[in-house]
Amino acid sequence: METVMLSVEPRQGTGKEKASRLRREGKVPGVFYGPGKAAAALCIDAREFGLKLAGVEGSHLIQFASSLPELNEQLALLKEVQHHPVTNEVLHIDFYAVDVTKPIQATVPLHFIGKAEGVTAGGILQPLCREITVECLPRDIPQFLAVDVSKLAIHQSIHMDELVLPAGVKGVYDTNEPVVTVLPPIAPEEKPAEAVAEAAAPTAAPAAGTAQAESEKK
Repeated sequence: METVMLSVEPRQGTGKEKASRLRREGKVPGVFYGPGKAAAALCIDAREFGLKLAGVEGSHLIQFASSLPELNEQLALLKEVQHHPVTNEVLHIDFYAVDVTKPIQATVPLHFIGKAEGVTAGGILQPLCREITVECLPRDIPQFLAVDVSKLAIHQSIHMDELVLPAGVKGVYDTNEPVVTVLPPIAPEEKPAEAVAEAAAPTAAPAAGTAQAESEKK
C-alpha cells in the first residue's frame, strides 16, 4: 500500500478553548497513541489533511514528518476522525501507532467490477457489504479489493469465502456472509382485479324519467 506523508507538530495544552483556537488558525487537534507509547497531543494543518486523507477509502499507512524527534517518521493509521455534524468540518483526529513487523486489522473497501449477467437480463445489482476487515502486515494492506460480478445471474450471490485476497492477507469475517447479489426485476404495480373491472364497466344510461325531466328543465 502507498504510504502517505503527513506533517504534524506537537500540541501545547488541551481543552475546548485551545482546540477552538487551533481550528481558527486552520489546524486540527489530534492525538497519537498505541501499544507501548504514551499518548502524544499533536496538531495537523487542516488543508493538508483535506488534500491527502479526508474522504479517502479504507486504511492508509501514514508517516509523520515533524520537528519533534519523537514524532518524526512514526507510522500510524487513522483510528477515528470526528466531524462537525452540520458543517462536516474535521474537529479531531486519532492516530494509532503501528509496528510494520506485526500484523494488524484494517478495513478495506470493495470495488464491484463488470456488468452482471443478471443485470443485463433486467435484474438489480445489490451490494450487501461495502468493506471488509482483513489482517496483515501494515505495508500489505490492500487499497481495495476488486470483486468481479460479471458472471452473477438473477438470484445468485458472491460470499465472503469467494473473495480473492492478496498473499499475506487474511479475512476477518464470517465466510458464509453474502457480499453482493442480483435481485429480480421489480414488476410494475398491478391494480386489483375489482378496480380493473370497475374501470372497464360501461357507465349506466340515465332512466327514461330522469332524462325527460332534464329535458323539460331546458
